[in-house]
Amino acid sequence: MYKKIELDNGLHIILNHMPSMESATIGIWINAGSRNENARVSGISHFLEHLLFKGTPTRGSRKIKEEIEGRGGSLNGFTSEDVTCYLAKVSGQHVDVALDVLSDMVLNASLAKKDIARERSVIIEEIKMYRDLPNHHVHDILSEMMWPRHSLGRTITGSIKSVSSITRQNLLDYKNKNYSPANITVVLCGNIESDSSVRKIKKIFGRISEKKTQDPVRFSNRQASPQLKILYKETEQSRLSMGMHTFGRMHRDRYALSLLHIILGANMSSRLFENVREKRGLAYQIGTEIEKHKETGAFIVNAGIDHKNVKETSGLIIKELVEIKNKVVSSSELKRAKEFLKIQLLLALEDTLDHMIWLGDYAVATGKLPDKKDIIKKANAVSRDDLQRVARDIFNKKNLNLALIGPIKDRERHGLEQRLGEL
Repeated sequence: MYKKIELDNGLHIILNHMPSMESATIGIWINAGSRNENARVSGISHFLEHLLFKGTPTRGSRKIKEEIEGRGGSLNGFTSEDVTCYLAKVSGQHVDVALDVLSDMVLNASLAKKDIARERSVIIEEIKMYRDLPNHHVHDILSEMMWPRHSLGRTITGSIKSVSSITRQNLLDYKNKNYSPANITVVLCGNIESDSSVRKIKKIFGRISEKKTQDPVRFSNRQASPQLKILYKETEQSRLSMGMHTFGRMHRDRYALSLLHIILGANMSSRLFENVREKRGLAYQIGTEIEKHKETGAFIVNAGIDHKNVKETSGLIIKELVEIKNKVVSSSELKRAKEFLKIQLLLALEDTLDHMIWLGDYAVATGKLPDKKDIIKKANAVSRDDLQRVARDIFNKKNLNLALIGPIKDRERHGLEQRLGEL
């Protein structure tokens, strides 16, 4: 049973007592990520996340790690387009320590100049690393195509140019603006003493004054024709990322979209895995993913393929999208997809870390608490006709974007453009 508390300053606490668990996971969520940035300081959310692990006036970087890891726990953080999260997984007896460490990081980070200089170099190397990974870089290219001239189309890490120009004052200003109580949600899952934890959180965070927050700029899709972008690079394998615009994460058709994802590319029994890899051996890795934001989203197909098979594989992917638009899925296939969605959700919620991330992500994005029974009920209510209707709405050529990395010649472009026109 989830419990949500709002402090007078706007900060939210979410509790999920799981008495049978040995562990507890604590997450401090900030309702700000790379989409809250302007182009000049692109990457500042991620930069700040790195720096919060570097120390406070009372804890150096090593002490922060030792206080958690020395008690058998783990410490981590991540930045996405929409949020930043700092988390620790510990045994139930060490929840107070984890709260102390995480809150100290978030509220009292030193942001020392020497740490900023050192971490800037680390992040620049991280940017270079991702550029050298075609499976990662191709997704960045696709994002830029799908969300042009918008913060969603920029990389979370930022560019070498933007990261090089971020100053300590930029970091302080960004933190003061976005790390305000109304933008903070503290989530605890697992073996916790709820009342004790609430008292502690109130004591730590209750003294912070409320500040106004600002929503990021919304994206409006104006795409009217298919787009193709090829980055020529001498690689051992070509990487393909095909994306189509979808709707916001709380849209009524979100369950139908999840089921389409399962049927097309979420597992080894999916259509793309079966027809591209198993039957024809054209790819080692092929699958689909869904990207969800407040007002927009994407359905993405990813594949790693031999250069000579790029055109054929692209055509097969298009063929599968056309097939699911034109022919209603069978009752048995839809039943399997619904069962997969249900059981994967239930299995994920057995782990306190996965449960905390699922709970925090939903609560921060929507302002509500998720209900797994309601999710399963609504997914089970999706009909075969619903799937076809959503597929027809999303899988069309005016909505199509294809990004490729590999030694693909200009003369091959025309054949690929023809393939895109078949959707």
